[in-house]
Amino acid sequence: MGKLWDKGKPLDQLVEAYTVGDDPILDLRLIPYDVAGSRAHARMLRSIDVLDDAELAAIESGLDAILADPDFRIEQADEDVHTAIERALGEVGKKVHTGRSRNDQVLVDLRLWQRDAVTALREAVAAAATAFDAFATAHADIPLPGYTHLQRAMPSTAGRWAAAYGTLVRQGLPLLDAADALASASPLGSAAGYGVPDVLGIDRAMTAKELGFDSVMEPPEAAQLSRGKAEAALLFACSEIARDLGRWAWDVCLYVSAEFGFLKLPTEFTTGSSIMPQKRNPDVLELTRAKAAVVRSALAELQAISSPLPSGYHRDLQLLKGPLFRGFDTTMAMLQITAHVMGGLAVDRARCEAAMSEELYATERAYELVRQGVPFREAYRKVGSEYSGE
Repeated sequence: MGKLWDKGKPLDQLVEAYTVGDDPILDLRLIPYDVAGSRAHARMLRSIDVLDDAELAAIESGLDAILADPDFRIEQADEDVHTAIERALGEVGKKVHTGRSRNDQVLVDLRLWQRDAVTALREAVAAAATAFDAFATAHADIPLPGYTHLQRAMPSTAGRWAAAYGTLVRQGLPLLDAADALASASPLGSAAGYGVPDVLGIDRAMTAKELGFDSVMEPPEAAQLSRGKAEAALLFACSEIARDLGRWAWDVCLYVSAEFGFLKLPTEFTTGSSIMPQKRNPDVLELTRAKAAVVRSALAELQAISSPLPSGYHRDLQLLKGPLFRGFDTTMAMLQITAHVMGGLAVDRARCEAAMSEELYATERAYELVRQGVPFREAYRKVGSEYSGE
């Protein structure tokens, strides 16, 4: 079969390759979601007598076969997952496109994918936060200098340092909740963005319920206008999580250096130099720091593509999938490696204790004077003069 929009004339090969782009690869992860959407849609079509029992059974059997086939592929001639699945369904597949467009199909696929992505991120956030908490509990009594401007400022502990990152990572959860909420309304039945003629009598509420959506997106015109919005919410959550992990990685890079020496990475977590035989490098941390920028750039790319468009569908929106998947995959990898590294990180108690120099307690001394009745500004100057030579 030809493409879903085929008008009977061949498409220029260079134009075809350019417009299809990476979709045959990117859409592989959408196969189970397109199958789910097609199944729900076919059952709805049966309920309004567009399909008969035998046709529905054939469609469902075909969809089951697609899910069970590890070698199912999307060819360039297919263009995308939607055509590939319809082609695989054979003759009966010609009816399954009734009452929908590729535009609402891809929206359904991405919304279903996003809801699963949020679940996976929640679990990964919980695992990373648990790793921070476990480290914090195990090292609660080990002193650690607190820094401002990279200068020693006030006393802290290794436990509080780790607990702080656990708190920050968990703050990604309400952002993920918002991303899930924006993906919770079903776009199926919005078709190309203006709904399906009433004469067909489709039941959007039925498909929304079957697919696990919380509601139906109304009016249909809102569906295409929403392209990029839910995706940006997900990538914003990812970028904030990645931001916190990037800062954590920077801390550990400093603390495992010979100049600080507060923390130690297992040898198997480090790489070496091709010329300097003594070197062990924290590449895993440096890449985590850099990957935070990769996630932020994915968000910026997605917003730059979708934000300036007028209403309705535009082919520009095809390019949202790349940064969306890249930002998600990178964040998941960062969360997994963070939990792994925290589980192997060791603390050098002696180096930490040796770094707890007298000036770290200057603020405490000022407040001791306050407790003796000295105004804070006087106490501040008095203690400060001991370090300024005044």
